[in-house]
Amino acid sequence: MRSLDHVAVTQFTKRLEGTVIQPGDADFDQARRVWNAMIDKTPALIARCASVDDVKAAIEFARIHELRVAVRGGGHSAAGHGTCDDGLVIDLSPMRAVQVDPVERIAVVQPGLNWGDLDRATQTYGLAVTGGIVSETGVAGLTLGGGIGWLMRKHGLTADNLLSADLVTADGQFLHASAEQNAELFWGLQRGGGNFGIVTEFRFRLHPVGPIVLAGWVLYPQEKTPEVLRFYRDYAAAAPNELTTIVILRRLPHLPKLPPFLRGMPVIGVAVCYAGVIEAGERVVQPLRAFGLPLVDGIGLKPYVVHQTMFDAAQPPGRHHYWKTAYLPKLSDAAIDVLVDGARQMTSPLSVLAVYQLGGAARLEDAAFCVNADAAWTEPAGSQRHIAWAREFGTAIEPCSATGAYVNFLGEEGEARTRSAYRENYDRLAALKKTYDPDNFFRVNQNIEPAA
Repeated sequence: MRSLDHVAVTQFTKRLEGTVIQPGDADFDQARRVWNAMIDKTPALIARCASVDDVKAAIEFARIHELRVAVRGGGHSAAGHGTCDDGLVIDLSPMRAVQVDPVERIAVVQPGLNWGDLDRATQTYGLAVTGGIVSETGVAGLTLGGGIGWLMRKHGLTADNLLSADLVTADGQFLHASAEQNAELFWGLQRGGGNFGIVTEFRFRLHPVGPIVLAGWVLYPQEKTPEVLRFYRDYAAAAPNELTTIVILRRLPHLPKLPPFLRGMPVIGVAVCYAGVIEAGERVVQPLRAFGLPLVDGIGLKPYVVHQTMFDAAQPPGRHHYWKTAYLPKLSDAAIDVLVDGARQMTSPLSVLAVYQLGGAARLEDAAFCVNADAAWTEPAGSQRHIAWAREFGTAIEPCSATGAYVNFLGEEGEARTRSAYRENYDRLAALKKTYDPDNFFRVNQNIEPAA
């Protein structure tokens, strides 16, 4: 493990409003952990930044000492991009301020905030922006990778609702980016992950949502998956943009809130959120509620902030995760067969197959759905078996897939896969990378190499 000069670290620590954590400190082992326990890395130093000046100082320190840099917002990256071995973790978790202007419908957010905090702040005024489906997800990472969430078909991806961003670039410049100022950089922030700098403030457009929404899910036994998916295919195609749906195939967790007969049962669920007039939503969800004989009809009126935590209990920190993802142009019979087989062959009771409905304001050219295989487990001894399941699913779904992939669902899958994820934007993003980060200082991400 790399050792840094004690005097240099002491001087760096004195410069910060925040704190510096290093190997040997009592809280180092906890501080280096990220959501995905499969990622077990030991940085040389962790700088918990409390201000823009702290971020600038951390970048300067990393450059002087030639340290690899990982940037952490919520630490929820499945690929583990919030940490690195023998480098500097720039941890933004102390920067958690949020300001809401209910008249202009704008939220100004620092990068250490998570979606649960932001939702609670905006829902005070009956406002929201598309956010993650797990409330502990960090605002920064989700936004810079696109931003799938319950409001996306009505209001667009999170990045579509970004009005401006302040950031510190690789050479320590502090810049403001918006459609009016540094417009090309702003375009890159909306499409290029964390490749262009460390965002220290996000400014979002908000929309009237809730505070009560029509949301929840219907559950069926997993043996009914083929007929449920065939019904769902037609139902989703006819759904208005106000409705966003997610299909989940998994074993139900052993949670006290579930009836005993459901705990551990393999199921297929169709989860919904209607971002519109509730009376109209009741008519829209009625065919779904009436299909077959669901085990559970859990669709009803609930606070939006509660619905945003729907999957929290099933996605706690500290589990091992390995993801494989793809876009689907349609839910073809072949894709349905792959999903049915993938659910049957799951190697862990904690694993999940999820199908996210796109379309509406969440337009991604030829992609109508995003499918993600989340292999999840607790014991490292089973890692290879569970990883193999996800990889086999990824191989099986590939013939059914559209070009590209959702950046936030990618693991470490190589340059060709990363290029494919950025699709037709890659060359333009690479040119932008050359302008703002020519020596690829920010490379612990779904990396865009600077153009030659």
